[in-house]
Amino acid sequence: MSWHPLYRSSKFRHVYGKAANKDKCYDCVPITLSVHDNHFCAVNPHFIAVVTECAGGGAFLVIPIHQTGKLDPHYPKICGHKGNVLDIKWNPFNDFVIASCSEDATVKIWDIPKHFLTRNITSPNKELLGHTRRVGLIEWHPTASNILFSSGYDYKIMIWNLDTEKAVLSNPVKILDIHRDVILSMSFNTDGSLLATACRDRNIRLIDPRAGVVLQEASYKSHRVNKVLFLGSMGKLLSTGTSRWNNRQIALWDQNDLSVPLMEEDLDGSSGILFPFYDSDTHMLYIVGKGDGNIRYYEISPEKPYLNYLMEYRSPLPQKGIGIMPKRGLEVSACEIFRFYKLIPTKSLVQPISMIVPRRSESYQEDIYPLTTGAQPALTAQEWLHGVNKGPLLVSLRPGSGEVNSLPKPFLNTTAPSQSQDCGGRISLEKRQKQSEVQDSRNQLNVEETWVKKEQMRLSNGFDIFECPPPKTENELLQMFYRQQEEIRRLRELVNQRDIQIKQLDLELKNICRDAGMC
Repeated sequence: MSWHPLYRSSKFRHVYGKAANKDKCYDCVPITLSVHDNHFCAVNPHFIAVVTECAGGGAFLVIPIHQTGKLDPHYPKICGHKGNVLDIKWNPFNDFVIASCSEDATVKIWDIPKHFLTRNITSPNKELLGHTRRVGLIEWHPTASNILFSSGYDYKIMIWNLDTEKAVLSNPVKILDIHRDVILSMSFNTDGSLLATACRDRNIRLIDPRAGVVLQEASYKSHRVNKVLFLGSMGKLLSTGTSRWNNRQIALWDQNDLSVPLMEEDLDGSSGILFPFYDSDTHMLYIVGKGDGNIRYYEISPEKPYLNYLMEYRSPLPQKGIGIMPKRGLEVSACEIFRFYKLIPTKSLVQPISMIVPRRSESYQEDIYPLTTGAQPALTAQEWLHGVNKGPLLVSLRPGSGEVNSLPKPFLNTTAPSQSQDCGGRISLEKRQKQSEVQDSRNQLNVEETWVKKEQMRLSNGFDIFECPPPKTENELLQMFYRQQEEIRRLRELVNQRDIQIKQLDLELKNICRDAGMC
């Protein structure tokens, strides 16, 4: 069995889960009492959104990610739905846009202000009207901007193009009417060209969403599927469900042949839904059970036995829902490779849980942080709708680094050799003076850009954080504290960027001196 594997070398064998201290949790959060099988939580590097209990309709909270501790009972909510909110998802390319769906058969798109919420938000930026029954799932396209998928209890999946100025959309660009029962789960492959769904009729379908065609369908009687997930670019699918004897089970499928699973594994006899999460950077799979206190994690390999058990995080507090932080929001200095946000309704608590690789060095660990998905779309909505496929744009998590294609360019000598060197091959005095002038102008430009950035940061959130009136209430004092913490974090990032630029310029200077010394 995979939990008793033979010895194998892996840098993730000793990964452990670390729960945040009480002061780093979100306390007094009124978590929803809905019995719908969903995550009820969405996270990005700026905010955490939690579906909450609300009288007279559906609502959810949007809390700044650094505003931990006890939540004000009168904290503003997003409360524009007429029925219970069933799912929320952040736009992967805009940290200030969130989508929500509800029992009122609508999907709403909300713009979250960059400053702190001061009142309830009831008017969405866009409203999507197309489903005839309640909408249970929404998913953003992984590489194309402003493409949203929604599935409802009318057995239909609708594709929406939000790249329009209309506030109310009633005509989706595509309707997939190919299911015979309620859709329980949706998952995209890496470039978003394929969609896998799990349905209440116990079938897994592999769909071309633009053509609206079912490419493959799995109907395996000994595995009743609840959730399905693409395993990155490995060409495999993972599903969670129950076996013929009602044991909770996971199954692995070949993307090109869904007739029989590659493997099945029974976990336990509990009744809660299993939520799978996959990290394509580390090839690690996390299994989170609703109503459980534990989190199992495995390592996926392309060859048999495919699934290699690593460890299990245990906790006595059961989770109702779970949220995950994108990789760009992790703490790389602590060797954090994944972070969960666990909803604990019995305590009205949201608890972060960090998955950490134990390392002694505090420097950046490049082997556990490969290039990962960034926050920029690879395609426009129209390009994807017209058949273009492209993988996600990758970025480095190294502090101070930018996008993959925007790395600093090395110094290049573009002048002719006769003009730049004397007969001995040395750089002439005039050339050195020109290089010194160019370097001085670069330094002056960097100083000016730094002051511009500092001035922009001082005016962050729409006001000067150094010339604001003193807080008068405890809530204002907390808000000012969190603003100062955010400003300190930004200044630290700026200092790290300056240090990296200094090292790069120092390296360029050494290269110039080395070239000048060569005969």
